[in-house]
Amino acid sequence: MKIALSLILLFLSHFLFAQSNCLSEKNLLELDLAWEKAQLEADTTFLKSVLAEDFLWVHNHSSFVEGKSSVIQRAARQLESGENNTRSRNSQEVKVMILGNTAVVNGFTIVDRGPKPTKYSFMRTYAEINGNCYLLANHTMAVPDDE
Repeated sequence: MKIALSLILLFLSHFLFAQSNCLSEKNLLELDLAWEKAQLEADTTFLKSVLAEDFLWVHNHSSFVEGKSSVIQRAARQLESGENNTRSRNSQEVKVMILGNTAVVNGFTIVDRGPKPTKYSFMRTYAEINGNCYLLANHTMAVPDDE
């Protein structure tokens, strides 16, 4: 129990530190990795804390558009059902651009749901609001397999 509590406190202190200094390349890369982890683990607590109220996620070819409440509800359903077919999410070639109190993080995420992984291009916009960083927008697009 003590170990679990220590790990939780360590994660929270790390997250709060990243939040207070979010608009640096290092901290944005860490925050973006935490976003990927939250997607994999359906971490509703993290999602509630990082998503801006007006968050917008445009999925592949605008086939699906979600807001903050939809993302959190989907994660909650996933947790409740215990069903998650995603085995891994790995980021590659991630770049950060910062301008004022806004940053764009873009790159690729390899999502393994079987039978074989899918590569997605992503572009996420983070904004600093009152000293905290929030994910304002996320756009993902499947990258076609090479033929």
